[in-house]
Amino acid sequence: MLSTLRIENSPNADYINKLDIEKLSKEDDTQLEPVITEVCSLDSDSPSPSSTEISLFREILFVSLMCMSQLLTQAGTAQPMITSNEISQTFNVEGIPGEISWFSSLYSLTVGTFILISGRLGDMYGYKKLFIIGYVWFGIFSLITGFTGFTSSSIFFDTMRALQGIGPAIMMPNTQALLGAYYPPSLKKDICLSLFGAVAPSGSVIGALLSGMFAQLVWWPWSFWLFGIVSIVVALSSFFIIPTNIGWKSGGSFDFYGAICGVSGLVLFNFSWNEGPVVGWDKTYVYVLLICGVLCMVAFYLVEKRVKDPLVSPEVLKGDTGSVLGCIAAGWSCFGIWLFYTFRWALIVDGDTPVVAAVQNVPSIFVGFIAAISTAYMLQRIPSSIILLISMFFFLTGIILMGTRPVGQTYWSQKFLSNMIQSIGMDMSFPAGCIILSSALPESQQGIAGSLVSTVVNYSISIGLGLAGTVEYYVTKNMEPSLETTIRGMRVAFYMGMGLAGLGVVVATAFVLSQLISQRKNRMISEVRKGS
Repeated sequence: MLSTLRIENSPNADYINKLDIEKLSKEDDTQLEPVITEVCSLDSDSPSPSSTEISLFREILFVSLMCMSQLLTQAGTAQPMITSNEISQTFNVEGIPGEISWFSSLYSLTVGTFILISGRLGDMYGYKKLFIIGYVWFGIFSLITGFTGFTSSSIFFDTMRALQGIGPAIMMPNTQALLGAYYPPSLKKDICLSLFGAVAPSGSVIGALLSGMFAQLVWWPWSFWLFGIVSIVVALSSFFIIPTNIGWKSGGSFDFYGAICGVSGLVLFNFSWNEGPVVGWDKTYVYVLLICGVLCMVAFYLVEKRVKDPLVSPEVLKGDTGSVLGCIAAGWSCFGIWLFYTFRWALIVDGDTPVVAAVQNVPSIFVGFIAAISTAYMLQRIPSSIILLISMFFFLTGIILMGTRPVGQTYWSQKFLSNMIQSIGMDMSFPAGCIILSSALPESQQGIAGSLVSTVVNYSISIGLGLAGTVEYYVTKNMEPSLETTIRGMRVAFYMGMGLAGLGVVVATAFVLSQLISQRKNRMISEVRKGS
C-alpha cells in the first residue's frame, strides 16, 4: 500500500524502526495518512551527515568531543580535592572539613540540579545548540573561578564553583542525547555510550593530576584557567564537527512551575545536608531549609503529574527505570565519598604530594575502559539488573578495602585494589544506566534520558559528601584536634559510604528479582497464547 511504501522509502527509516509496517499495511490509508505525513516530514530535519554517511575521521572527532564533556565534568569534580590544602590556605579555612567539602560538593550540586532543566531545553531547542552553550558557560566560569585566587574570600570561590557547575549541567544531558538520537539502537550506539561513561575515571585522574602539578609547580588557579581555555576551544570546534539536525525538536511548552519547584527543592535539600557539617545541625536555619527542600520536591512531584509537558514524567521514576536510577544514586554517592576521602587520606595520613596522590589513580583509567566496553557487550546477553548488581558489589568492595586500610600500609595492597575495583563499579553502572534509559525513552526525549542519569550521578556525589561530612562532624566534634581524630573522622565517613553501597546492593537485588518475576509472567502468558 501507499502508506507502507512511503515509510519504507523514507530516509528516516532507521529512526522509525519501532513502527509495525505489516500492521500499518492492513489499515485504512485515510486513517494513517496524518501519521505518515508527520513521520515523513522529518526527512527535512534528518541528521546531516547521517550515522551511515559520516566519514570515519569526523565520526572519531564527534565521539571524542562527546567523551570530552564527561572527562571535563569529572575532572572539575576532582580539581579542588587534590589541592584542598592549598586552596584552604588561600582562603584561611584550614582544618574545617565541612568547609573544604564545599569546594567539591557545590560544583556537584549545581551539575546535578540544573541538568533537570537543560535536558528538557535540549529536547525543545536542539541538543547541539545547548551543548555549545554549556561549554561556553563552563569555560567562562572556570576562568573566573581561577581569578578568585587573587582574593581571600572562600564564599566568592564557592559561588564561582557553583556557577562553574551549571556548564556541565547544560552540556552533559545534551551530550548523551546527541549520541542517543544520532545512532539507531545497535551495538555501535551501546559502545559509544559506554565510551562516554568510560572516561569518567580518566577525568577524575586528569583533573587531580593537572591540579596537583599546577599547585606544586606554579599556582592552583592555573588548572581552572586551563580548563576554561580548553572548554572554549571545544565549543568552537563543536560548531563545525557535530552533525546538524540531530534529534527531533519536540517543541511544546517549558514547565516553569516544575523547574522552580524541582530546582529549589534539590538546592535546598542538598545545601542543608552539606551546611550541617559546617555549622552544626543545631542551627535552626539548617533544618528549616531541609524541610523547605522536601516540601518543594513534593510540590514538584504533584506539578509533574498535572502539566502537559513535564520536565520528568513521574512514570519514568517507576518500574525498571526507577530501579536503575536508585542503584546509580546509591553507587555514585558511595563513589563521591570514596574519591574525596581517598585523596584526603593520601595528603594528610600518607603524606603524599598532590601529584603522587593523583598518579596513584592512573591504573584505574585502563581498567575503567575495559569495564565500560565489556558492559556494552554484556547488555546484549545479560539482563540489565544483573549488570547493576555486579557494579554495586564492586562499589561496596572498593570502599571496604579503602575504609579498612591500616595506617602506613603500602599503596600496592588494599589501596591499589580499591582503585581498580571502584573504577569497575563506575564504568559498569554509568554506561548501563545511559543505555537502559536511552532505549526506554523515545528519540524526542533523549534529553530527558540524559538528564536523569547525569542528575542522579552528580547530585548523589554531592549528597554523599554531605552525609559523610555530617557523620564525621558529630563523631569528632568533642575530640581533641589531632591526626588520630582526623583518621577517626575519615574512617566513619568511609563507613557511611559502605552503608550507601550496601543499600545499592539491596536495590539491585530487588531489581533482579523483579526482572525474573516479570520474565516468568511473560513466558506464562506466551505459553497460554500458544495453547489457545
